Amino acid sequence: MAKVREILISADAQETRVAVTEDKRLEEYYVERPSDSRMVGSVYKGHVSSVVPGINAAFVDIGLGKNGFLYVSDIVEPKPDEEVILEGEVSPGVSQAAGVHRERQRSGARHQRHSRIEDVVKSNQEILVQVVKEPFGTKGARLTTHLSLPGRYMVLMCNDARLGISKRIEDPQERSRLREILPKLRFSEEAGLIIRTAGVGKTEKDFIRDVRYLSGIYQRLKRLGARSKAPACLYQEYELPQRVIRDSFTEDVQRIVVDSKGVFHRLRRFLNVLIPRVRVRMELYRGEEPLFEAVGLDEQIAALFDKRVQLPSGGSIIVEPTEGMVAVDVNTSKFTGRRNLEETAFQVDKEAAIEVARQLRLRDIGGIVVIDFIDLDVAAHRRELVKTLEQALVRDRAKTNLVSFSEICVAELTRQRMRRSVETVSYQSCPYCNGRGTVKSVQTMAIEAIRQAKRALKNIQHKTLELLVHPQVAVRLLQEDRPSLTTLENQSHSKILVLSDPSLHVEQIKVQVSG
Repeated sequence: MAKVREILISADAQETRVAVTEDKRLEEYYVERPSDSRMVGSVYKGHVSSVVPGINAAFVDIGLGKNGFLYVSDIVEPKPDEEVILEGEVSPGVSQAAGVHRERQRSGARHQRHSRIEDVVKSNQEILVQVVKEPFGTKGARLTTHLSLPGRYMVLMCNDARLGISKRIEDPQERSRLREILPKLRFSEEAGLIIRTAGVGKTEKDFIRDVRYLSGIYQRLKRLGARSKAPACLYQEYELPQRVIRDSFTEDVQRIVVDSKGVFHRLRRFLNVLIPRVRVRMELYRGEEPLFEAVGLDEQIAALFDKRVQLPSGGSIIVEPTEGMVAVDVNTSKFTGRRNLEETAFQVDKEAAIEVARQLRLRDIGGIVVIDFIDLDVAAHRRELVKTLEQALVRDRAKTNLVSFSEICVAELTRQRMRRSVETVSYQSCPYCNGRGTVKSVQTMAIEAIRQAKRALKNIQHKTLELLVHPQVAVRLLQEDRPSLTTLENQSHSKILVLSDPSLHVEQIKVQVSG
């Protein structure tokens, strides 16, 4: 029986949340706030402020206050997420694997020929770059000159005229069919195209529609690049709802539910451009209960910040972020199994492999991840566990790489980090324990206070509601979030008083309603 797949979007003045569910179970979760800049994927005309041969990189002013960082490898080599099998690069009778190896050798040769940053860019040069990683700590945004624009089924490479098919599409017959379609899609001698994994089974008309959409963005980008003076933003990545629809919407999505009228209409216009003549079931949620609460997602989202995650068998995994990596420990916990220890460990490990892949997606964890599975003595079990983990990781749109899997069942993998994780968006360093733990941020607690006020005033009018909160939360409510409180007061014909109490923990909220 097919799973019920839905995309749920909740947007208000404080933040936008998007959840992708399968049979009501959270599979993808994203958060964006007005203060978050949409940098990753955006294209800028930058000004090279300095070239540093010692680190083989250049600093580029893109108008954000902090200079972006451009490695020489991000100039002469394709971006890591563009690893594809390039069509037309393989001679007849040569295997695809050999063709990929040959292309990598060519890429390496190109890199060796242009190994010095001073041979590639010069100070004061104007250059088109794209952000691939947001600024992190004291580091500026990481940039590349390999501009790419993603569509639903294809990626347009602005300055690389080659054609390619995602290496994740492995079926020979499907690759052969797509190889025949690719040359018909070319619209420019300067730009290339890559068919994404989502393109499996799509018709030539589907691809033509995608190319038409991408070529429009490409032409606007060229016009702006020609007449703009650096530093300037030429193309900004879409808002969160549009990005998720573009990247996660497939024909098996039964419906899209939105609780904001403005976002609903913007999404409908976006879909008419992205996939015209394709009927999409969109609903504007009008219920009194908050959308995520009504569909039972609040508890699932809250669980994303727990270290311990329960497995169906009764086992568990512990997710422990550290300064240099994320450690995941697998435990049998209360599960003892019905057979021997090996079978018990094998069952828990397989469940853990699937759940770890899901947690990496949900929490948007990047960098190095080390998973300590329960030891397995049987070699066949270890091979099956690796296969299970690899299959689970395939669903991840971020680039993942299983680096190693030892005989003691310790797996090491890397996951592409592009944006801040969900945890860093919602939490800040704890002032109560000098950074040893985390508490919810003032902004997060202000949002929660407004939600509690909404629940308390539901079906109530002409009352006075007192919100007793930590002083920092009170300041946030009375300043930045005052318009939201005023709107709530008008809707409920009630008065909301924000009172600060220094004795309260920043995560404490007390709500009282009186006559």
